[in-house]
Formats: sequence, C-alpha cells, structure tokens
Amino acid sequence: MQNLRSYLKKLLKTKQKEFLLFLEEIRGYSDLTIKSYDESLNEALSCIETEEEKGHILFELMPYRIKIASLNPKTISKKLSAVRSFAEYLNDNGMRVILRSDKSVKIAKTLPKPIAHEHIMEALAGGELEERVVVTLLYTLGLRISELVSLELQAISNGWVRVIGKGEKQRDVPLLEGSCKLLDEYLSKYKRNRFVFEKNGEKLSENSLRYMVIKVFRRVGLKVSPHQLRHSFATQLLNAHAPIADVSELLGHSSMATTQIYTKLGSALKQQNYSMAHPLCGIKES
Repeated sequence: MQNLRSYLKKLLKTKQKEFLLFLEEIRGYSDLTIKSYDESLNEALSCIETEEEKGHILFELMPYRIKIASLNPKTISKKLSAVRSFAEYLNDNGMRVILRSDKSVKIAKTLPKPIAHEHIMEALAGGELEERVVVTLLYTLGLRISELVSLELQAISNGWVRVIGKGEKQRDVPLLEGSCKLLDEYLSKYKRNRFVFEKNGEKLSENSLRYMVIKVFRRVGLKVSPHQLRHSFATQLLNAHAPIADVSELLGHSSMATTQIYTKLGSALKQQNYSMAHPLCGIKES
C-alpha cells in the first residue's frame, strides 16, 4: 500500500508539470496564473488523500478543505477550481479520476470597479510617455495585462490591433486616432524590435507594466489596477449604447454572459444616480 501511494505521488507530480505546460502552451495562461495553479496544486496534493480504487484514482478532498476552511470563500473557490481543472485534465488524458467531498463553495458576486473617464484623463496628463501609452492602450483597447505584454509591433496595422487572447484566440480591435498618434510618438522615441514594450530585446514583464499603471494613478491619489481599465473600457461602451455582442467580441469573451456583468454595473450606477438626484429620495415617510 505504501509503495502504491508513493507511486501515485510521483505520477501526479509528473502529471502536474505536464498540466502546467498545457496551461501555458495550449490554453495561453499568463505566468502569474500558472504560478497560482502550481502553488494551489502543491498545497492540495500535500493534503488530499489519494488511492486507487476499481480502476480509477480517488481524490478525497476533505482533509484539504479542512485545511483551507478559514480562508475567504473566493480564495477557497479558486483553490478548489485548480484541483478540478487538474482532475479534468487527467481524465482527458487517459487517467480516470474521481473527486470526493467536492461540494461547490458559494461566493458573493461582486461588480467590477471601473475608473471614471475624468480620473483616467487626469492621470494621463501627469504621466511619462511610456506610462501614458500603457494606460491608453489598456483603456482604449480593453486589453488584459497579459495581452498588452505580448503585443507585437506586427500586430498593429492600418488602425487595427490584432490581439492574441486566452487560449490563443485572436480578435481585432480598432485603434483610435489619438492612441495611434501617441503610439507613433512613443515608437519614434524608443526603438523596439518585436514587442511594443520591451527591454534589451525581451518583452517587459506583467509586473513592470502593472507598476507603471499603479504609479500613474498614485500621483492623483487613486489606487488602480490594469484590469480596472479594461472594466472602464467595457462600461463606457455599454453606457454609450454599444451592442453587447460587439463589446463581448472586443473584450474577447468566450460567452456573452461574461459581458452581461457590465450591464448590471450600469443598472447599479443608474440606481445610485437616481437616488442622489430625485428630490423625493431624501424625504422619509412620516
């Protein structure tokens, strides 16, 4: 029995490496996401009870769930999702894996937090050239930070940008005239070989671009992440009555249901503005 468990442990470690490579090369996940999966699986596999049973491998998740029970529901959900994805990968590649004690964790649905257009423009006014290009492209193209890091010069042509998104899916996003002029100014000052943002011939890291965004908005007293600029892109388009199908395509969402969260955000803002504006909202019934 001990020899069997030792064999399973080594086998799963090998399969974990293959799974992470699959996430990188086939699914196109970012380095940060892959690192998160790796850490979650290392933690989980050190706790999960594994045994072979009637031609399949059983993952008993209860010991792991007890270990992470004190974490917030969203974190627990992410960690268990990594285990489920790994199990699905194993099943798709010839290993029969069954999860036990795999009850879903309910998490509160939170709305994205876009940044107001005027705050973005204020931040841009005080940014350095490279910082302004980073913020502008995130805001006007609706890119994920991983997509901006990998943006190549050859992907920009005739006022369009070809974006390589999750799972190597391609989409074309129009480049605004103002963004195009700013980008031309930047590229004429900084000679680039392959990527829009690079150093010594290598593309900059996600953390480097993320820090630029943080610095730009910190100067105007705001704490902003790159993904909030993507939220702002979507919210601005939908508030201006752009068709949700078009916005979904521009964002690279695989399902329009993902895009619909921004319509809920619009409703929440309308309710807030209504409550602030209508004269009867401040009157309590006697």
